[in-house]
Amino acid sequence: MSWELDWLENRARLSPKKTAIIDEMTNKAWTYQELNDRAISTASWLHNQGVKKGDRIALLSPNHICYFDLLFACGKMGAVFVPLNWRLSVQEINEILEDCKPILIGVHLQFSSIANQIDGPSSFLIGGTIYDEIVSYKKDECCSIDISETDPMVMIYTGGTTGKPKGVVLSHRSILWNAINTVLSWNLDAEEVTINYLPMFHTGGLNALCIPILLNGGTVVLADQFTGPGAVDSINQFRCTVILLVPTMYHMLIQTLEFQNNKFPDMKFFLSGAAPCPLQIYDAFQRKGLAFKEGYGLTEAGPNNFYISPEDAQIKRGSVGKPMLMNAIKILKADGKEAGTNEVGELLIRGKHSFTYYWNNDRATQETFKDGWLCTGDLAKRDEDGFYYIVGRKKDMIITGGENVYPLEIEHWLAAHPAVDEVAVTGLPDEKWGEIVAAFIVTKPPITLQDEELRAYCEPKLGRYKIPKRFIYLEELPKTHVGKIDKKKLIELCNKM
Repeated sequence: MSWELDWLENRARLSPKKTAIIDEMTNKAWTYQELNDRAISTASWLHNQGVKKGDRIALLSPNHICYFDLLFACGKMGAVFVPLNWRLSVQEINEILEDCKPILIGVHLQFSSIANQIDGPSSFLIGGTIYDEIVSYKKDECCSIDISETDPMVMIYTGGTTGKPKGVVLSHRSILWNAINTVLSWNLDAEEVTINYLPMFHTGGLNALCIPILLNGGTVVLADQFTGPGAVDSINQFRCTVILLVPTMYHMLIQTLEFQNNKFPDMKFFLSGAAPCPLQIYDAFQRKGLAFKEGYGLTEAGPNNFYISPEDAQIKRGSVGKPMLMNAIKILKADGKEAGTNEVGELLIRGKHSFTYYWNNDRATQETFKDGWLCTGDLAKRDEDGFYYIVGRKKDMIITGGENVYPLEIEHWLAAHPAVDEVAVTGLPDEKWGEIVAAFIVTKPPITLQDEELRAYCEPKLGRYKIPKRFIYLEELPKTHVGKIDKKKLIELCNKM
């Protein structure tokens, strides 16, 4: 393996005794030297099992150090690491395994009961004495294989809320350049400490902060179960300097007494990702004088693509900032022309951090790339100062009576109503208008709302065609495995009504 690709080996040489990983639950810690030794031993064991360059190694596990053991072991020997979404059904997991055909799968003890229901690959258990032997296995020469920066290193399957999950193939180069770009653009240093609650089968959990911070010699605290009070305690206990959570987690966090009563003295900034963040969360952090901002990314690119300072984030609320140092961004309108100031179009990304291809899906790969640019399917605009805003998903745009409606604008306004706890806006089929605007509302108990009250609330702010024609009240909104509101399920719910 070329020296520049095995950066963990180099980091262990530079910072051998520095703490790399801490387990939140047990408080057990591993240094960079220990982390690298575990990866070498794991690679040696995999080699002894017959694993070769290009073979896929799958993992079904909650957040656990095994993610790094297998990720870095695969990186050293040219295998491809495939973390699996454990929240899927056994049938869905088996469909993914049939698609990627791994030679081995690691199954955490927590999921051992379904190990015999998994089709295809041989399995090994994570979390017991057998796994302890794997990560201390005698070292051999498996890591001397020639590996190119364009060789695949990780394959992450997309969420699949709009269809069959696709295997996103990330090369050594794409993972490394996302980390380099993040460290440089966000001004991260070797003293950063983050706690990761996002699932590590997702690019946000694996690549957004964990890999950049490890590349730069910082510390990652691995956590599994998120609660608002627990997160506050751990942030303070481990003296975290930066954290990434999804809006649903922030929604839970800011409502706790623990959040209200803490000053978070070590935190440089709180970062939100995975979905647009309601503006009342900005308000909660501003009232406490805490730095808060949003980011934007996707499995196929990064997931880090923009930078905004906490100061600008308060002025430009809802903006993800400006393109980072080592990537390019443009916005294309439906007519193929580049969008001007405050014009909405599809967001396109280019950079070495982009994915290589979709596994076994040439057609989808070709549809995603246009003249070297990655077409995200997200709609965005750029203001007069060069700050970018994500307007919503291209597929989520509502066309009602010939007018384009962007759900996020309506969601922000409805979420600001004092009686609304959560909201999602989508389009529903309609014979007259083509689509109508529908709002799904969760109220703060014990408050109830009437349609007329919400329509009157919308009238001063929104054009008449943007005001929802239908309000649907729910006890909770369905979420995906990473905490995004699942609009596909909302539409299915309406079809059953």
